[in-house]
Amino acid sequence: MIGTLNNKNIDNFYFAKIKDISVTGLDEENNLKLIKDLNFLKINNLFSLDEKSVKELLNSNNLIEKYYVFKQYPSKLNVKIDETILLAKIKKKNIDYYLGSNGKLIKKTSVKKDVPTLFGEFDNKSFFELKGILDKKNFNYFEIKNLFFFKSGRWDIEKYDGLLIKLPKDNLEKSVELLNNFLTQNHKNKITKIDLRQSNQIIVDEK
Repeated sequence: MIGTLNNKNIDNFYFAKIKDISVTGLDEENNLKLIKDLNFLKINNLFSLDEKSVKELLNSNNLIEKYYVFKQYPSKLNVKIDETILLAKIKKKNIDYYLGSNGKLIKKTSVKKDVPTLFGEFDNKSFFELKGILDKKNFNYFEIKNLFFFKSGRWDIEKYDGLLIKLPKDNLEKSVELLNNFLTQNHKNKITKIDLRQSNQIIVDEK
């Protein structure tokens, strides 16, 4: 603001109510929904913003990976969202969900997303450990059709081309590296199954 403020102007500036809330980063429908959810803040001003309530509301939205809240004085609140990445499909109690990169479940909509389907009673730590190793070893995650988790604590991978890969419970990183090297050298072979459960061994089935 340019010019000299008298006491009256200072009071009016400091206590102006929030008049405008903007949200960006989600699709139009979810941006508008979040703006509606945040409208309760309009009884406040930016100087007395209830930050705890804002954080609780944003943290409860499973579509959000990260968020940034900016105060634009005198009366506007800007919220910038980094949307979570949909990594997998999963069914819980007969309801279809996506699993986000934030570890939260997002109720599946009619929008189709080509991501692997998860089967088995896994915990998020096991899944993200596997995903991290696959990424680190440059295994193309989005070539995976299905992921199967077993009570023993290990995974099977089924690719879209029909290849079934049986991973061990232990030494997972070493096994994925071995798998990548094997696939690079044998990419032309008609292999239907690769079994890596035995230490330092690869057992294959071919057509």
